[in-house]
Amino acid sequence: MSKKNSNVILKDCFKDNEELSNIYSSFKKQLNSFKKKTFLIAVSGGPDSLALTALAKAYSYKNKCKNYYVLVDHNLRKKSSNEAKSVKKLLKKYHIPLHVLKNKKKIKNNIQSEARIVRYNLLENFCRKKKIKTILTAHNLEDQVETFFIRLSRGSGLKGLSSMKQINKINGNISLIRPLLDYKKNQLIKISKIIFGKYFKDPTNKNKKYLRTRIRNLKTPLEKSGINYDKIFQSIKNLASSRDTLDYYFKNIYKEIIVKKKNKIFINLKRFNKINQEMKIMVLMKTIKDFTNSYYSTRSKKIINLINQIKTKKNAKFTLGGCIILREKKHIILEKEIKNYRFS
Repeated sequence: MSKKNSNVILKDCFKDNEELSNIYSSFKKQLNSFKKKTFLIAVSGGPDSLALTALAKAYSYKNKCKNYYVLVDHNLRKKSSNEAKSVKKLLKKYHIPLHVLKNKKKIKNNIQSEARIVRYNLLENFCRKKKIKTILTAHNLEDQVETFFIRLSRGSGLKGLSSMKQINKINGNISLIRPLLDYKKNQLIKISKIIFGKYFKDPTNKNKKYLRTRIRNLKTPLEKSGINYDKIFQSIKNLASSRDTLDYYFKNIYKEIIVKKKNKIFINLKRFNKINQEMKIMVLMKTIKDFTNSYYSTRSKKIINLINQIKTKKNAKFTLGGCIILREKKHIILEKEIKNYRFS
């Protein structure tokens, strides 16, 4: 395919289809609002990420922005490198250069969770080298609903059940943006097929040892029984609205009970004991997450366990999420973990 033909396809691919044109218009409006000229596009080869790739490429033609298309090869399967090469070869036909980052760290336990951490660490390092401040990912409506069910199964509170935000920060200076959260997978599959003629399937998505796969397989029986994903998604949006209201009050509470001194964080124990359980969970989650610069928050189950320990054990020492946590007479004190302590 000539460069001229590929440019024509990607410049004008959305204008003749009303549904795709509406998706592109929404995508364009979102990206315009961020007022950025450089983006990292997270690519996997699946229909979601290829749709994102097409949308981002079309946007770059008309808005003169610089895109970096990046795929992380987790190196978990023998054929993963060949699959990455196949994606790179496909995108090359459309003059889209793909950077492949290969993971060299062995992942043995909590594979999906650890793989996500590795992926975002590699993407973050790439962003630093290229001075990129914004990452785009292809999370969609089904991803949002699946995340809701995963967190529901783990006993998450309001903050967890409101699922993924459109915008997150990685280490405070890189924005992670999910511009496709309102769109269904079948819409993104349509874009991938129309633009690229194909997409790649990740075999791990069918592995039932993963909770997300088992939840994904529930979609058809749930919808047959009258439980519609659109309605669940609407509930998630309603929860997100409640979360935003809660966040408004939480910010004031957090400022009142948290003091940072050098390499320690002090939580006023008297004030901490007066707030409700949800606020206690949020305070400890945010404190641990921010203090350790983690992308993912500690699971609420572990936080609740910590709260119970703090309540019953005076002058005790705990570890969680890379922090040493001291419960003293007037404060809960957090320090970064430097020794191999065990959670007591």
